[in-house]
Amino acid sequence: MIRQRRHPAATQRTTRLEAFTDGVFAIAATLLVLDLTTHSLGEVESDGEMWAALGDMSLLIVNFALSFVLLCLLWMVHVQQFEHVARVDATMVWLNNGRLLFIVLVPFATNLTTEYSEFLAARLAMPLTFFLAILFGWLQWQWAVRNREVMLPDLSRADAAAYGRGALSAVIIGALVVVTAPWIGSWAFLLFLLDGVLTRLLRGKDPA
Repeated sequence: MIRQRRHPAATQRTTRLEAFTDGVFAIAATLLVLDLTTHSLGEVESDGEMWAALGDMSLLIVNFALSFVLLCLLWMVHVQQFEHVARVDATMVWLNNGRLLFIVLVPFATNLTTEYSEFLAARLAMPLTFFLAILFGWLQWQWAVRNREVMLPDLSRADAAAYGRGALSAVIIGALVVVTAPWIGSWAFLLFLLDGVLTRLLRGKDPA
C-alpha cells in the first residue's frame, strides 16, 4: 500500500514525474531496436546476398529511424516544458500518463506499420500513435497555463499562451500526417520539417 503524504510539497513537486517520464521514453526508444534484432536475413552466402537482404529491410530501418527521432523530439519537448513547470496536480499527472500510454505503444505501432503496410489500419498505426502522444502533451501544457500561478510561476500569461500556440504546430502537423499517411506512407512524416516555421508563425513575437 502506498503511504499517504500530507505535506503539499511531497505530492506536487515535479521530480518524480520527470524521472518516471524519462524512464518510459528511454525504454520505448530502446525497445524499437528489437524489430531489427529479431528480423531474419534468411540464407546469406555472399556479399551480394547480404546487401540484398539489408535492402529488403529498408522500410523496417526507415520506420525505426523515424520513430526514434520522433521519440527524441517528443522527449525534448517534455524537457523544455518542465523547465518552467514548478508544481503538478492529479490532472497534470494523468495527462502525462495519457501521453506515456501512447509513447509505450510506439514500438508496437512501428512494427505494425512496417509488417502490414498493405493495410490501412497498419499504415495509420504510427501516425495515430504519435498524434495522440503529441495531443496529450499539448493538453498537458494547456492545463498548466490554466493554473499558471501555481504551475508556471516564472512565466507571464502572455508568454505561457505563446508557448502553447507554438506547441499547437506539432498537433496540426501530426493531424496532417494522419490524413496523408494512408496515401504516401512514412513519407508523410516529412511534414514535421515544417514544424519550426509553423511554430514561429503561431507563436508570433518570441516570449521574453
